[in-house]
Amino acid sequence: MIVHHQPEQLAELHGCVLTTGTFDGVHLGHRKLIECLVDAARQRQVPSVLITFHPHPRKVIRPDQPPLPLLTTTEEKLELLQPLGIDHVVIVPFTEAFSRMSATEYVQQFLVQGFRPRAIVIGYNHHFGRHRDGNSDLLRKLAAGFHYEVIEVGRQQADDVEASSTRIRLALQEGDVQQATRLLTYPYFLSGTVVAGDRIGRQLGFPTANLEPASPDKLIPGDGVYAVHACINQSSRRYPGLTAIGKRPTVNGRTRTIETYLLDFDGQLYGCNLRIEFLHFLRPERTFPNVDELVAAMKADEQAARMLPDLFTSLT
Repeated sequence: MIVHHQPEQLAELHGCVLTTGTFDGVHLGHRKLIECLVDAARQRQVPSVLITFHPHPRKVIRPDQPPLPLLTTTEEKLELLQPLGIDHVVIVPFTEAFSRMSATEYVQQFLVQGFRPRAIVIGYNHHFGRHRDGNSDLLRKLAAGFHYEVIEVGRQQADDVEASSTRIRLALQEGDVQQATRLLTYPYFLSGTVVAGDRIGRQLGFPTANLEPASPDKLIPGDGVYAVHACINQSSRRYPGLTAIGKRPTVNGRTRTIETYLLDFDGQLYGCNLRIEFLHFLRPERTFPNVDELVAAMKADEQAARMLPDLFTSLT
């Protein structure tokens, strides 16, 4: 897979089969679209091209609104796309000027002039252009004049729930990480650096790694306690653990933290990169009457986690 950051210099991709979108999360629906893209390109013996954008379009189109929490950074998106058989990924700078293109201008000036595609693969609900009025119907209307085919991919579902980035964000915000895993096809993960905290966990007998997320744009799952796998410094080895997200009300916490306790681990983590994969939601955050009851709950959390068979499988 070749990654391009300058879409104006890609004449070698003319005649490709392409698809476009934000592909946040690279979830089940995206993967079905990409499978169709790769198959269509191979059948025509031309390159497959996936076009995506940075930053996320909402950041440019709606700067006055709170930023959309993202499932993947650009780097994580590329990591997930790598094994899917795509020949080329083009990362297009999404600017205010780009956002002002009408749907027809987007097709003519960007897709056709830039890539001269043999075929365009589009999801059933994909919209584009300044007023988001571009869709598969408009692509078909313009297809004869610009000499491309339109391949539309239908909706994809997992367990009767439509796979979409919006649904996955909602599931994660509600703590439903298993639903998110089904729709993503992999456990949702969060990466960052282990920084010094107030060491309360160590005082309670549960030394935790306090995570500072690498990207402020990444979605943080809802408050509560989770069973997780953790990877240290990009290692392929996974450690079972517990992650608590919240303000720690029992110990008068004021800021939201992400703290991970690795089971059966003895080592120094300060300054390390930690990647947390969320497997199970154990319980919501609670305010306990005293520290002793908090410690009892933490011990119960650990016992519950150790009963989960998948927490100790697929560890390398």
